Amino acid sequence: MNIFIPLVLGVFVGYLLRSRIKFSMDRPMSIALLFLIFFMGVEAGRVEIDALQLLISSLVFASFTILGSLFIALLGVRE
Repeated sequence: MNIFIPLVLGVFVGYLLRSRIKFSMDRPMSIALLFLIFFMGVEAGRVEIDALQLLISSLVFASFTILGSLFIALLGVRE
């Protein structure tokens, strides 16, 4: 889903109504963000993963990242 269309539409509507809106939008935005975070958690909880495979691939990726950083650092140290 393209998120830019509702974003630009919201900015445009907010620009048109900026002098007419007399209440703060902080509370409705906070409630909407809490619902968004809640539903993202529900969706993430539905995903079935193999935790051991994820752990192994994460450790391999972290190791290669560290080794690559050390290799680049050693290339930069020339005396």
